[in-house]
Amino acid sequence: MGIDEAGRGPVIGPMVLCGLVATEDQEEELRKIKVADSKTLSPKKREELSEKIEGIATHIIILRIPAHKIDANRKKGINLNQIEAIKMAEIIDMIKPDKVYIDSPSYNSNKFMEYLSSKLEHKKVEIIAENYADKKYAVVSAASIMAKVDRDAQIKKLEQEIGEPLGVGYPHDELTIKHLEKIARENKGKMPRYVRTTWDTTKQIIKKYEQKGLVGFLQKIGKE
Repeated sequence: MGIDEAGRGPVIGPMVLCGLVATEDQEEELRKIKVADSKTLSPKKREELSEKIEGIATHIIILRIPAHKIDANRKKGINLNQIEAIKMAEIIDMIKPDKVYIDSPSYNSNKFMEYLSSKLEHKKVEIIAENYADKKYAVVSAASIMAKVDRDAQIKKLEQEIGEPLGVGYPHDELTIKHLEKIARENKGKMPRYVRTTWDTTKQIIKKYEQKGLVGFLQKIGKE
């Protein structure tokens, strides 16, 4: 089994985890279709590969962590690595594999593995947690692709519901920032549940428009 995520860093949308189960023969099939770290592939290529992966893997589990739940956990002092480990443990407990390969989000992979193990009910599992596992193990590469394709689909769904482009949801994207500015301006700094309000980018935008709202309120009082 391989586990990877998509969407750790964005200010908009969920973090998505994928657990993917494959036999040794199926892993060989994954290598033949040239799965790779999803970040190195174009959206079109990821879509093409995801369809092939679905036809090869034994099991594929997708878990989504909405933005407002990420915020709620962070406010309780549970950091992003811990949130990810808790959800990975849920996936492992669902499948109960003998061995699982994980793309560790922490440079201290051993510490991450210890925390993950502490959250498991299914203890009889060998965990291999490594940085860049999505580049090394086909089963993790495939999980990376499936997680990314699902997150992209969630962003597209949001765009359809809202009726405007969101970009990729990351702080470096002009469309993303434009959308956050628009919402904050219209709602005096208040953000919807699909925005991660514990991110510094969002905090700065919220503060900017909360202050503008306060100034406007004080000016209104002054004129009365």
